This record gives sequence, structure tokens and C-alpha cells, in this order.
Amino acid sequence: MKTVLVTGGAGYIGSHTVLELKKQNIAAVVLDDLSTGHREAVHVPHFYEGDISDRELVKSIIRRHEVNAVIHFAAKSLVSESIAKPELYFRENTLKSCAFFENIISEGVKNIVFSSTAAVYGMTGNKPIKETDPLAPVNPYGESKLMIEKYLYWVAKKHDVKWAALRYFNAAGAALDGAIGEDHDPESHLIPLVLQTALGLRGKISIYGDDYQTPDGTCIRDYIHVLDLASAHLSALNGIFEDRLQQNVYNVGTGAGHSVKEIIETAEKITERSIAQKTDERRAGDPPVLVADSRSLQEQLSWKPKYSDLQTIIHSAWEWHKAHPNGF
Repeated sequence: MKTVLVTGGAGYIGSHTVLELKKQNIAAVVLDDLSTGHREAVHVPHFYEGDISDRELVKSIIRRHEVNAVIHFAAKSLVSESIAKPELYFRENTLKSCAFFENIISEGVKNIVFSSTAAVYGMTGNKPIKETDPLAPVNPYGESKLMIEKYLYWVAKKHDVKWAALRYFNAAGAALDGAIGEDHDPESHLIPLVLQTALGLRGKISIYGDDYQTPDGTCIRDYIHVLDLASAHLSALNGIFEDRLQQNVYNVGTGAGHSVKEIIETAEKITERSIAQKTDERRAGDPPVLVADSRSLQEQLSWKPKYSDLQTIIHSAWEWHKAHPNGF
């Protein structure tokens, strides 16, 4: 029987993954310091408020619940903040994660799914991006995650650890039943910002550059529904337990991209509201196109996105934001 410790399980992606574990009748235990997560987002009975670097707490959780796998989300994830506070990101993401993994391995837990990011690729011009593309992060956030991947690679050789790192692109959407959704403070993701503008919580949505070499001049991104992202973690976990992993890193995306203007236009149709917008200067480090090649995950681990069409993504997010205009 699987018992999974989910770190950061009160966060956006973590909480949706915990719900997916619950649906699959897999026991989940959540550890979260609630620095950015929400207790209300956790819909399983076993929740611990604490830090992943608390060795005794982590050991007690593993022993008490007979944990035999970990899905590790806990991290800082704001690119701009990572540039302003690199020390914070290497301490909170890299150092604490390495200490956490050392701790759980010493307790006999050697099945790990790690929440990584497409930020490890940096400014690659490849379309779509493959797992074998060069890794050149352009910010401390991406670098902090890449360092954890490298740590797992070498530690796994020594301690016979089975692990998978999922590099995902733009998570979006909300639970289809409206139980949980996206609530960040500050909010930095495009779709919730657009929907908050539709709700009148923001005056205008900023478009950072409309002169890129794309069909409408705005940046294109690969949006993956958070439920599909959650199921990808379960696919990776099952791949580990069934010894079906053929590689350790997997991209998670749809292989299709949508522009900023396309997001706004679709949101206007779904919300039936006009969304005010303004064009600002490009942001440094924004590549024109970021789209994932996720064929490895689909072919090797039988994963397929089910909810990642733009209509479903924005509709589910809209229903959440309408019901929770101020978040949890």
C-alpha cells in the first residue's frame, strides 16, 4: 500500500495533487509551513504545519504513517523575488530540499517525485522544448531547482533511490467541482490576473510587449490544467513503483501554445465581460515562445492531458474566482 508524504500540499499544485491521490484511494499526508499555502485547500485528514528542514518532525511523520514515497512541492517560486533575493531561494529551495531528501532516505524512503520547472531551460529557442535540450537557467529560481535535480541524480546512484522530476510549464485552471483553486499573494500568473481584471479587482491587465515574432506579437506559453499536472505526478509515482521509468526527468505540457492576447480574448468570451488592457514594455528574460515536448511522459507513463484545452482551463478558473474573489 502506498502512503505518500506531500510537501507543499497546501499550495496550488500540491493541493490539487492531494485531491487526485484521494480520488485514487492513495493515502496522503501533507506537510506545509503555510507561508504561501492555505490550510483550507487541504482535504485529507493528516496535515502537519511545519518546515521540511525540521528533521525530527519529518522523521516522526514517516514513522507514524509508514510513509514509503514523497511528492516534493515545497519551494519558493517567484522568479522576480528570486532575482531580488537569491540567497533566500538557494536556502529555501536547494539547501532545505537536499537536507530533506537526506533525512527521508535515512528513514528508508527512496521513492521520490520532485516538482521541477521549465525554468531550468532558460532562454532556449527550441520549439517545442525537449528534455534533452541544454539547461541554462537565467534566474536563481530555475537554478535552485536544477541543482536539486543534480543532487537527486548523484544521491540516487549511491542510495538506490527511484526518482522522477517533472518540469512543467504554465499551470492553470481549478478543480472542476470548485473545491479548490489558485490563490497566490502576490499573484503573478496571467490567467488569474486576467480574471481578477474581469471581476473589477484590477483596473487593467498588462501585456508586456506586443512586438514579438509571434502571430499576434505577444508571448506564447504552454498552459497545462492543474488537474492534468496532478495526474502527471501520479503517473510518475506509479512508474516508480512499477519500475517503468525510462528516464528521470519529464516535461509536462500540451505541446500547444496560446498567446497573451488569445488568453484575454477567450476570457472575455467566457466571462462575457470586457477586460481592460494596456501594453507595457517587454520584461527582461521573457522568451517569445515556450512550449513543451511531453511525448516521453505520454509514451512511457501512459499520461495524457484531459482538461488542458483553453476553454476548460479558463472556465474552471473563472468559476473558482467568481466564488472566491478574495481567495480562500
